[in-house]
Amino acid sequence: MAISGTSSGRELLLTLDRTATEPLHRQLCDGLRAAIRTGRLTPQTKMPSTRVLAADLGVSRRLVVDAYSQLVAEGFLLSRHGSGTRVATVDAATTPRRADTTRRYDIDFLPGSPDLGSFPRNAWLRALRQGLAEIGSESLGYVDPQGLPAARTAVADYLRRTRGVQADAQHIVFCSGATQAIALLARVLQDIELPLAMEDPGFWLHRMVLRHNGINPTAVPIDEDGIDVAALADSGARTVLSTPAHQSPTGVVLSAARRTALVEWARAGHLVIEDDYDAEYRYDRAPVGALQGIAPDRVIYIGSTSKTLAPGLRIGWMVMPPQLVGAARLAKSLADTGSSVMDQIAFAQLLNSGGYDRHLRQMRRRYLTRRNALLDALARHLPQAKVLGAAAGVHLTVRFPDGYPIADLVSRAAAMRVNVEPLAPCYADPASAPPGLLLGYANLTESQIDDGIAALALAAA
Repeated sequence: MAISGTSSGRELLLTLDRTATEPLHRQLCDGLRAAIRTGRLTPQTKMPSTRVLAADLGVSRRLVVDAYSQLVAEGFLLSRHGSGTRVATVDAATTPRRADTTRRYDIDFLPGSPDLGSFPRNAWLRALRQGLAEIGSESLGYVDPQGLPAARTAVADYLRRTRGVQADAQHIVFCSGATQAIALLARVLQDIELPLAMEDPGFWLHRMVLRHNGINPTAVPIDEDGIDVAALADSGARTVLSTPAHQSPTGVVLSAARRTALVEWARAGHLVIEDDYDAEYRYDRAPVGALQGIAPDRVIYIGSTSKTLAPGLRIGWMVMPPQLVGAARLAKSLADTGSSVMDQIAFAQLLNSGGYDRHLRQMRRRYLTRRNALLDALARHLPQAKVLGAAAGVHLTVRFPDGYPIADLVSRAAAMRVNVEPLAPCYADPASAPPGLLLGYANLTESQIDDGIAALALAAA
């Protein structure tokens, strides 16, 4: 057995048995033919040169030239002067299926997604190049599962400056987005800070993650002032998962009186997990500082780049109270030994250079325009819908009159290639949810927004 490929040419796994009675020429032809038929070598794949393949297999170049010529004659390979030898398109027994790139929807109001087309590719590449030029090689090995010190320092500086978080780099743990943070905290808090409560409604995925980790969160109701702290106190919970700056999904901001009450509840020996998932975006109100800045020893702060850059980056962080840092670090280490060093390098450089702030300012202006387009379209096409949570974030909630058949509306819209998500999964008991939809607008143009809402109105007729 040998793997072809030297400093030039692609690698190719082939087996030649020199103890067999079958000639090496036939073995090579059969091996290449089988690789093409089974799809291991896909159409248009460039083959190693005859010289490279002969050297790697330890055979004469003439043997490889003859094998290539045989397969060209059979139609398995294509040989053109100046372009080398490539795999032809043949009937394959099990040709790997390529990913289906056909869009399921023409207009997708997926909540929570930023404008993916506006990801700052050039700035990210510059940040990565500069960061790699400055960092030592030892940082590319197995590093502290909390994250690179430079990345934690950059995040701490940013959070202190923009969110009022009392962030110490020693208390930050990098993670693969907020969802992994919730999974890690489920392990950290398993024996010491349960039972755990969660806002109702709340982000359905986080509820699923908690349940998957053996925690069935107690539902605490939300009203126009945010989480009902009195109900939380009566629940007997020791920890609560909350979104005080922009409640998910209703969008309400925790009122000043409720913030005071929640901090007092936390200081009485309880713990708050603050999911600050989209606080960078606010349009019609002043920014609200993080709760963690008031009670850093009783609040776990969670943030990520999923709403600011792209969810595919899987960059998130937890700012832990000092007494829980060790447990969180251990949980992260056992989960995956640490987050991507390359992404941390680039993100830290983007933060330190001011590129992250510039990107956010640009996106705030763009999202405000799209938010306004959505509000205008809803007012014109669906005046019966009540809008919630429009003052901030990258999505809003619309409520319909009681008894409205939301499931039918979602289904009819999908048939028109418009995706909308119902509000019901955000409730601990989906059957008790009022009829409503979640509408994300950040990843749509103004014309798509208007066309989508117009189609939704037709579906609702």
